[in-house]
Amino acid sequence: MTTLQSRKRLYHGPNFMLPPEAKSGIITVHDLSVYKFPEMHPPERVAHFERDFNRSLERALHIITDTHEVRRELAEFANIPEDRITAIHLGVNPAYRPNRAIDGSVDYSSYAIEPDGYILLVATFEPRKRIDAALNAFRLLPDNLKKRYPLVLAGATGWQNDALHELMSRDEAKGYIRFLGFVPEGDLPGIYSGARLFLYPSIYEGFGLPPIEAMASGVPIIVSNRSCLPEVTCGAAMMINPDDTEGFAAAIAKGLEDDTWRRDAIDLGLKVAAGYTWEKCVDQTVQVYQSV
Repeated sequence: MTTLQSRKRLYHGPNFMLPPEAKSGIITVHDLSVYKFPEMHPPERVAHFERDFNRSLERALHIITDTHEVRRELAEFANIPEDRITAIHLGVNPAYRPNRAIDGSVDYSSYAIEPDGYILLVATFEPRKRIDAALNAFRLLPDNLKKRYPLVLAGATGWQNDALHELMSRDEAKGYIRFLGFVPEGDLPGIYSGARLFLYPSIYEGFGLPPIEAMASGVPIIVSNRSCLPEVTCGAAMMINPDDTEGFAAAIAKGLEDDTWRRDAIDLGLKVAAGYTWEKCVDQTVQVYQSV
């Protein structure tokens, strides 16, 4: 009979690194943003990766990434054979579902917003999320659209964001922008579900959970055409170039007013999001454990 004592022990470092005492194991590499955009990270985080990441890669028996795009990037970056890397998509919390706006799960008045009456962007306020691109595009919309559908921004403070708050200030004073800051986890599903449209112009992601959460909530989405976002949204999103401000603004207007596109995007988004489950993620991760 197999006992716990006779089973092989396996260390899984779920956040890029193996500890110094682990001779080998499995690591999950979520993205390579520290190397692709070092100027967008705190210096101490960059130093930590420069000191420890390569040593973890060398000791890793196998590596997990959240997407096939990051798998490809990592293989190229570290000269690692792709058969040592497995892409396993993340799951979405089942709390994100349509019609949360009418089940009383969130008090919208406390956030000064109304269901189906706002555009939503959820992201940490840091440079690579390109919140500035959304603000600049939103500013080009006609005043009647901005008044009817203010842009609601939710997310942790992050870093290098003073310019963002300055950019927001004018339209915030007019009531066209609502800055919620950090939103409690229990309120987020309702905030998502109540949105008319969701924006995510990030230029680099390892997976990008917010667009998946929005699709699961029955909200049509507009995302950047960069990094892994085309992979994880599987054709359900309207793709934009975050550097094309006028094109982004036109996409927002279409996303608000084109009922045919909205219906199709919502239906396809729900189907795509249904494929992202934590059960599937766990099963595939266990398969990796069993393979080493």
